[in-house]
Amino acid sequence: HHFKVLYFYSPIASAASTAFSIFWQTTMTIPPKDGEEKTQDFEMVQKNENGNENTVKNDVEKNVSNEMEEDTPWKQRMWEVFITYWSLGLVAFGGPQAHVAILREHLVVKRNWMPEEAFMELFAIGQGLPGPTSTQLVVSTALARAGPLGGLMAFFMWNIPGLIVLTTCGVLISTFIDPTNPPWYLIGLPPAAICLVFKAAYGFGLKLDKVGLTLACISCCVAILIDGDYNIPRNSSQYIYPILLVAGGLFTFLDSKRKNPFAEYAKPKAGWDSDNELILRRIGIPVWVGGLIFFVWALVLVLVILLKDVAKITNPYLDIFETMYRIGSIIFGGGQVVLPMLQSEVVPEWMTKDQFFQGLGLAQSMPGPLFNFSSYLGAVYKGIPGALLAYLGLFGPGIILIFGMVPFWARMRHLAWFKAVLHGVNATSIGFVGAACVILWEAAINSRADAIVFVFAGTLSLVYNVQAPLVVLGGGIMGAILCKDAASLAQIPFCITQGYFAAA
Repeated sequence: HHFKVLYFYSPIASAASTAFSIFWQTTMTIPPKDGEEKTQDFEMVQKNENGNENTVKNDVEKNVSNEMEEDTPWKQRMWEVFITYWSLGLVAFGGPQAHVAILREHLVVKRNWMPEEAFMELFAIGQGLPGPTSTQLVVSTALARAGPLGGLMAFFMWNIPGLIVLTTCGVLISTFIDPTNPPWYLIGLPPAAICLVFKAAYGFGLKLDKVGLTLACISCCVAILIDGDYNIPRNSSQYIYPILLVAGGLFTFLDSKRKNPFAEYAKPKAGWDSDNELILRRIGIPVWVGGLIFFVWALVLVLVILLKDVAKITNPYLDIFETMYRIGSIIFGGGQVVLPMLQSEVVPEWMTKDQFFQGLGLAQSMPGPLFNFSSYLGAVYKGIPGALLAYLGLFGPGIILIFGMVPFWARMRHLAWFKAVLHGVNATSIGFVGAACVILWEAAINSRADAIVFVFAGTLSLVYNVQAPLVVLGGGIMGAILCKDAASLAQIPFCITQGYFAAA
């Protein structure tokens, strides 16, 4: 048995070894191209002859500033990454939108690590890739500061608090708590967590145009159909969701080619693609290495799918990693979008729905990305090894791809068709969040007491902008007060056979 466990760790070890080799080779800064300084000198002299003395002065000051930045020791920049992201990992509550605001405040405004334009470019890269957007922004900003090793350090510093707490909770819940009879202090967590999903869906929907809303509506309806049809297996979402994402991107691509398109598509902007840009030199990943990183990601994905679905190897640890890695490779839009797919994969095979929603409530109350929820799911199923495999599996694709995408982005972001494709892909993924509201509501709201907790927690979050941890705490307190072991109020269930109609 232990041999099998070690055997199925081999794809991860192989990928990690390859990635480390790549990162080691690319931590060296790229020297300026031949003739680069001469070109700059010529342009300065030419401007001086034309009388633009202020421009010359500014250019000189900028070059001096860049030279000073280049002289900053790499060890010092690594230390800055460590102390910055460790502290941010402890206070990053509120979901992806809040995470982006926190990162901008600390990195752009307070520490002046990069200009606003570069920060937004890195944010756009994350939005265009599958995986956790805010975590990808963390990795890319640290990568721009201290190279690939800095990016990896920031990733772990950002996630460690939530990872430790959720893994511990998952082990304790699976060991000491009866899944069919949750204790009073956990009853209010699921409806409180669900209200935050509704809030996310509402916020995403406000940003969509009519075409985006139409695509979101279609994907939402299809996702609900998959979850609630007798003839369609729920796990077919692993194939249908990617097809919907591709179809959404294809539709907006074709629409953008029309003379009078239905939607307005963002035009690519120039900037942040200069060969001698300081940030790009610090990143230090050439295009061929980016392509190799993409190959590693695809190789691991194909390998685990072949082992599980073609070779029919039954091993719970392979099952954990394959499920999480596959989901992490196809999901766009961040943590809220991944919830319905996770539920369809792990309930009831790995755990009960009550255990799933208890963990979701805990994950919503933790700092850092919602993808940390994966460690809880793995821990409930197979303890600490399961937690680590689930964590690496769900985070792995997004982190690998952010390293591989950076050298290509400066070229692709100038292509109008790429912007148009992202328009449809993102809108379609938002539809999955809307489906999560319906699917998770039905699973988490079992009684009138649960509905009261949902309304109470939703009001705190949406109306009074209370932070997510306090929302979950408030919902937990309200659920504990109403539960049958305390006040025993509003306990009539919603189930038709024993609830509303029977009571009427």
